[in-house]
Amino acid sequence: MTRIVPATSLLALLFLFPTACADASHTQDEMELRQLVAVQSEAWNRGDATAWTQDFTQDSDFINIAGSLFEGRAEIEQRHAAIFSTIFKGSQVKVTVRRIVFPEADIAVVDTVHELTGHSGLPPGVQNTEPGLLRTQMKYVMKKVSGQWRIIAGHNTDVKPRP
Repeated sequence: MTRIVPATSLLALLFLFPTACADASHTQDEMELRQLVAVQSEAWNRGDATAWTQDFTQDSDFINIAGSLFEGRAEIEQRHAAIFSTIFKGSQVKVTVRRIVFPEADIAVVDTVHELTGHSGLPPGVQNTEPGLLRTQMKYVMKKVSGQWRIIAGHNTDVKPRP
């Protein structure tokens, strides 16, 4: 009986060790992803479209809250520059990371909740979730490229007000 316990313990360690190592390696990745989201939020709050889009890849896609598709970082930046100078000029966003999933070692899906205030208008078909507050859910697909996390796709959906 005493031989079975150490063998069982050894097997358990062999199965748990890779999982523990994988989790430990993603701890740093999660910190980097959260920092990327924080930097992007700060850029929004400054109305800086160039900084807001700096972590998108050149060939990224972005679907905005109205369902429009922007293809490539240049178009994403151009469209955000336009809203930062009009309906979202002076707006402020608070972003909360809801969940991060790693389907592959160098791929992350980052779910966030955005709470936007201080806007002067909204795109057609979009309405505030609560008076003065637009809440959206953003899903990013990110890839680690040359040691840096980059956004390859983003999809933003407005949270509808409750009836």
